Amino acid sequence: MSAGFVFTAAFRRFCSTSRSVFQPRVRSQLDYCEMEGLTDVVLISCGSFNPITNMHLRMFELAKDHLEDTGRYRVKKGIISPVGDGYKKKGLIEACHRVAMAERAAETSSWIEVDPWESLQPEWVETARVVRHHYGKLVAADQDKDEVDTEKYGKKRRMPEDVAELAGRYGVVCVTRGGSDAERFVQQSDVLWCHRRNIHMVREWVTNEISATHVRRALRRGRSVRYLLPEPVMSYIADHRLYSAESERRNEGVTLAPLARYTEEEEDDGAS
Repeated sequence: MSAGFVFTAAFRRFCSTSRSVFQPRVRSQLDYCEMEGLTDVVLISCGSFNPITNMHLRMFELAKDHLEDTGRYRVKKGIISPVGDGYKKKGLIEACHRVAMAERAAETSSWIEVDPWESLQPEWVETARVVRHHYGKLVAADQDKDEVDTEKYGKKRRMPEDVAELAGRYGVVCVTRGGSDAERFVQQSDVLWCHRRNIHMVREWVTNEISATHVRRALRRGRSVRYLLPEPVMSYIADHRLYSAESERRNEGVTLAPLARYTEEEEDDGAS
């Protein structure tokens, strides 16, 4: 979304087969008084991470602070899920490099991790399916089972259905960018408006408009990107000589996978 960084924010009820809320006893970081009824949350961010920047990590911290400041949630974990090569975005380098850079960036965090599952899929995977995959892993871990199948639906899915599932079943945190109007975006969408109470808007008052596109441009031109990227990521890029004029032409002229898929669905609907 152009409104800003968007998380699928929840897996909020993953702790029993009845999906009752897990209610740990915790101590408040603000007043050190004991509280009950906090809902455990896992944050997941799907994206290109081409390359991962300091702002990608920063948005996890912003989302965590926002949710925990409500007094209703406790963020247990953050998951970075780089998209696979099947996304076919122009300038998208190989997933193995993007995952490796993300892993090096996450080494500085005690609660953010990288999951390569999405990046290993041969075709582009919808965000809703990625979230179902991770939700299933959490449910399985809580139930002490090998796996819980929450990835597939019997019928063919449409984008509005996926949006409704993400916002309605799991929840969304949107970290807004300068000049954007995320509230208006929700106002103009009937699907999002229906689930507006499950969408958390977070404003970054210390504005930092780091763009991976601008970073790649600087790298192609031999300019410094120090303090825009984590140091281990910079070292990895230098060691593997990533982000050249040639790499930026990758997938040039190829239709972005989501656009191709949803265009095909619209044509199928028109023919039926």
